[in-house]
This record gives sequence, C-alpha cells and structure tokens, in this order.
Amino acid sequence: MSINYKKPSVMVDIAIFTLHEKTLKVLLVKRGIPPFQDHWALPGGGVRVDQEASIFDKTLEDAAKRELLEETGAKTHYLEQLRTYGSDSRDPREWTVSVAYFALLPYAAIQVQSGSDAADARWWSIKDNRVPVQLAFDHQQILHDAIQRLQAKVEYTAIAVHLLPNAFTLTELQRTYEYLLEAKLDKSSFRRRVHNAGIVKIIPGQFREGSNRPAQLYCFAKKTQKNVFFPRSADRNLG
Repeated sequence: MSINYKKPSVMVDIAIFTLHEKTLKVLLVKRGIPPFQDHWALPGGGVRVDQEASIFDKTLEDAAKRELLEETGAKTHYLEQLRTYGSDSRDPREWTVSVAYFALLPYAAIQVQSGSDAADARWWSIKDNRVPVQLAFDHQQILHDAIQRLQAKVEYTAIAVHLLPNAFTLTELQRTYEYLLEAKLDKSSFRRRVHNAGIVKIIPGQFREGSNRPAQLYCFAKKTQKNVFFPRSADRNLG
C-alpha cells in the first residue's frame, strides 16, 4: 500500500557579501508580502520546477545564481553552498527546506535591485557578526553561519580576491585581508606568503596611477591549488 506524503517546499537563500567603505556588508531585501512583511531578509525564493514556465531551475545552484542575478544584476565567480536548513517552524506557511549559499562580489560590479516580492533592497554593514535589524524566518542563523564560514576560509584560502575587481594592487589585496581578519598584517610577510602560494599573477604592462609611483596590477591566478595561511590567532607580524 503506497502512502502519499506531503512534500516540503524547497527554497534557496543567499548571503551576498561585498566590501565597501572598509566594511564587510551583506545584501538584505525588505519583504513586500506576508509572511514577515516589512521585515528584512536574505535574498532568496522557491526553486522553480515547472518545466512549462519561462523560468526553470535545473539544479539548486541554478536557482541560487538566478536569485543572485535578479537581486544584484551581476554574476559571481564565487558561490558556495553553505548548508541545508529545514523545519516545520521556519516558515509559517508550510514545512520548508532551504539550501543556503553565500556569494562574494566586488562592490563596483553590483547594481542592487529588489525582486518581485521585495519592497526594498540595500547593503547592511556587519558588526560583531550581526546586522542591526531582526531578520525574517531563520535568516539570522543563516547569516551567522555564512559569516563564520567566510571568516574561517579567509585564513587559509584566496577567497578574499573575489571581493576585488579583476585587476588590483597588492596593497588593495592586503587591505581586503586586513578588513576581513580585523587585524594589521606585515607588508613584506604578506607579500611573501601571497607569492609563495601563487594566488595572484602580474598583469603585464598595467599599473594603478597614484600620488606615488605607479603600482603594479595583478589578477587572481584561478588555477592555483595552494593555500595561504593568515590565522586570526597568530602574531600579526607574520615573520
């Protein structure tokens, strides 16, 4: 005897991070419809599975990329699945499962725009791993987990480069790490570690003009498999 079980709705939610004015920020949307109308939330929505509709998500990542594009007008080189959240209490309408992602984007590449069910969208500064508003659903927990994942990966990967434009100076890269690690890094040690890890490569003949001598521009060496270590607990002289 077969039993027809009611299936939960499947959602995707995305913590979209950028770095602006020396501060890590996350994109939030103000919900224009119930539930949690007028509350701020992470961008997201239901996975589109109607093959007859104009939009059809073949995978969960496709759904996340679609939501990202709808909210920012940009594509990202860094989108990572965070974890799955699900319960009968996270959404008052029904039992839902949310597959959460986090994305990194350079600020200059983004054109914030609110989706069809959002009344507003804007960047919020993160302080003490939080934003100064109460979020809808369980998005406070999702955001907390995403920040923790980002901070952990900054210590041993080249993830920070995805917050920069395609061309950047080593000083700009170091400042990005410093903002995320909330620590001052020694210049010579930082550059030695970056070069040893092979996470960047020179863009021949391209420089950033400034008040001092022109600074060499670099880009991300996408094929690198090496790690670069900047543990937050370490001495920041990094000798």
